[in-house]
Amino acid sequence: MSSFTEEQEALVVKSWNSMKKDAGEWGLKFFLKIFEIAPSAKKLFSFLKDSDVPLDQNPKLKIHAKSVLVMTCEAAVQLRKAGKVVVRDSTLKKLGATHLKYGVVDEHFEVTKYALWETIKEAAPEIWSVDMKNAWGEAFDQLVSAIKTEMK
Repeated sequence: MSSFTEEQEALVVKSWNSMKKDAGEWGLKFFLKIFEIAPSAKKLFSFLKDSDVPLDQNPKLKIHAKSVLVMTCEAAVQLRKAGKVVVRDSTLKKLGATHLKYGVVDEHFEVTKYALWETIKEAAPEIWSVDMKNAWGEAFDQLVSAIKTEMK
């Protein structure tokens, strides 16, 4: 793993702090961006199949979106100090198994990273920069790598 620098950590922390209090709202926007970019990704979520509820009002999507955004951001914030992705081992194993079961592939992770960047840029436009994009990209790539390790 490449090292996550103090500067990258500071950028991630700063942007996450600006989103944290509205994590539910930003989580939902994050997932709506994913589905806007890749509408077929909706098929990967069992709770969206056969649902007539609009995506932006779906209570299960709201809960899932918030938990994914919080976990992603909290893992990113801890990356430098821990030197690795920190989520409970049981959570990583479950994430790996779930992503494998639903057929998640590299392209899905790339769309998700792009949607994350767009969400952070919208949430913190006054501090968004190339350096911040690179910091979040590095953190996200390390999280994805940890999940892929468990996709077996």
